Amino acid sequence: MYDTKDPTYYDRVRREVLPLLPAAADRLLDIGCGEGATAAYLKKQGLCRWAAGVESFPEAARIAASRLDRLVEGDVEAMDLPFDAGSIDLILCLDVLEHLVDPWATLRKVAALLAPGGTLVASIPNVRSLKVLGPLVFLGRWDYREEGILDRTHLRFFTRASAVRLIESAGLTIRRIEPYHGRYARILNTATLTLFSEFLATQHMIAATRTAA
Repeated sequence: MYDTKDPTYYDRVRREVLPLLPAAADRLLDIGCGEGATAAYLKKQGLCRWAAGVESFPEAARIAASRLDRLVEGDVEAMDLPFDAGSIDLILCLDVLEHLVDPWATLRKVAALLAPGGTLVASIPNVRSLKVLGPLVFLGRWDYREEGILDRTHLRFFTRASAVRLIESAGLTIRRIEPYHGRYARILNTATLTLFSEFLATQHMIAATRTAA
């Protein structure tokens, strides 16, 4: 699948998650880090001291290894992650959980790595978006694409409510949820007084914490 994606797919800095991040985190782990662009950017900006990533595609992992302090190559669902429980301050799961066979089990495994008071930030595509509902309801179409909400590599689909349940199933407490709207959706969302915000959102970005002991 790596070769079929747009060349920038694995090398995008996800600046839209910045408002959900803690002011600083000592140790960061990016699950499904791609080529490591986001984690490397956060370290450069002083938002973490040490940055690691997990990536399954060898080509992307090779590039990430040159950017991060540590890179673990392999399937996050199949491996025992080589990090101590409670040793990570910030975990990113940006557009990765929907690609997993069992995101619930994987998220529990990943959340166990968080230090007490640590933060997990996830971005999860919103299947309730009008981009999906419009063609489905009016045209009877559910067309998979190379990327986006109906990325053909997605195995799971979530609404805001089911995304919340996914995060909470790992024993985390949700602190903030932000719908992500593209440029034109933001304009329409403002014009409609945010009444249709969930239908206009393409993703839900969620920040959650592990309760301090």
